Amino acid sequence: MVTALVAAGVGITALVIGLVGGARRQRNALGHAGKTAEGLLREARAEAQGLLDRSEGEARALADTYREREDDTLQHRRVEIGATQDRLDQRENTLEQRAANLAQREAHLVEREREITEARRGADELKEKARAELEALAGVDARAAKDELMQRVEDEARRDAMVLMRDMELKAREEADRRARRILTSTVQRLASKVVAETTVSVVALPSDDMKGRIIGRDGRNIRAFEATTGVNIIVDDTPEAVSVSAFDPVRREVARRALERLIEDGRIHPASIENAYEKAFAEVDQSVRDAGEWAILEVGLSRLHPELVNLLGRLKYRMSYGQNVLHHLIESAKVANMLAAELGADAEEARRAAFLHDIGKAVSHELGGSHALVGAEIARRFGEDPAVVHGIEAHHNEVEPRTLTAVIVQAADAVSAARPGARREAVESYVRRLESLEEIAMAFPGVQRVFAMQAGREVRVVVDPGEVDDLGAHDLARRISRQFEDDLQYPGQIQVIVIRELRATDYAR
Repeated sequence: MVTALVAAGVGITALVIGLVGGARRQRNALGHAGKTAEGLLREARAEAQGLLDRSEGEARALADTYREREDDTLQHRRVEIGATQDRLDQRENTLEQRAANLAQREAHLVEREREITEARRGADELKEKARAELEALAGVDARAAKDELMQRVEDEARRDAMVLMRDMELKAREEADRRARRILTSTVQRLASKVVAETTVSVVALPSDDMKGRIIGRDGRNIRAFEATTGVNIIVDDTPEAVSVSAFDPVRREVARRALERLIEDGRIHPASIENAYEKAFAEVDQSVRDAGEWAILEVGLSRLHPELVNLLGRLKYRMSYGQNVLHHLIESAKVANMLAAELGADAEEARRAAFLHDIGKAVSHELGGSHALVGAEIARRFGEDPAVVHGIEAHHNEVEPRTLTAVIVQAADAVSAARPGARREAVESYVRRLESLEEIAMAFPGVQRVFAMQAGREVRVVVDPGEVDDLGAHDLARRISRQFEDDLQYPGQIQVIVIRELRATDYAR
């Protein structure tokens, strides 16, 4: 503000000086204006001096006013700063008070911690002293007492678990037996299949014993040519009016049997006629294989089967398993699986297809080697069968753990078809060996005194020592023996394990 006033005064001064200059110029121009010009000059000077004085007065007044306002502002700010300083001092005092309180609390907590530590140390000492006195009174240390207590608790828990397990198993077994009987009874009653028994040797009837010499030929020429052409063995023994054709491959054996019958019927037996008869018999058997496969498919009611699978199924017409015709077994299993799936609410088409193809590997397993279940699964997978069907094939003998209901149904259908009376037969040696294995496995368990395999190995009775095995242990032993049978043996159907525990108390009166 002062600067503005000074600038105004300077401007006025400049104006006055300009007026003075103008007057001087007028004076010079007029020359001789005289007194008039001097009078005008004096008036101008007086007017300029007046203006200058007024300007300086106004400037001083403005400067005083601005100075007063600045003083008022500074005084107001001093008051505000003082109030702020008071508030800061008050807060500082509050913080100092809080710090003092915290320090006091910290000291109190340290003291409490020290007291608690001393009290805990005293409690531990008292506990150790009491434990030592209890151990001295009981005559046993704490670790042994703890181990004994844990053992008792563990025994009680195991006993309770075994009781609960036994009750649950009884209930589950009763319900499972009831439902299984209903389903299997309904299924088996609807099943009607014939029993077919063949061997690996085919017998060919002869019109007379003279035909044996013609079959052998001069120096064995004919029989050697026949065996070389057909790949079978001709057994000529003392059996009247009969010779035997022996071969492991059933299809090859059937071709040889038909060729030999054709030669016997024709009467001319020599190497050339043998080859001719073999070719015709091979064509007949090949056609018979295809017809058998198509007949089996129609019998089961399937469709969309690969032609190679049809041929493999037809070859099973001449394959036997424990005296049971494999193709008939597949048809029977497919029908059983269809009925079981219908009873259980599963996919009947899928179960029937898997059961019908579950032994397809037996058509080539003797050539490739390996488990027929895995070989059959690979064949089915190669010819585009559904993965569920493939799994049912590979899992029907537990080479692969069954993961679907279809696989379990295939196992049940296979067992029903194979285990029914008259379906299969075993050699005496394998039968005796299986019974011995059952008894040996059961005898290996502790507490077992005697084992008896009953009902052709379908039932195993185990007599245990009552002093070593209690009632609950008998249930557990039966379960463990049955699991061991499942892991170590392969058998059709199921084996019932009966554990007998008999306690006899004897005393004499004197």
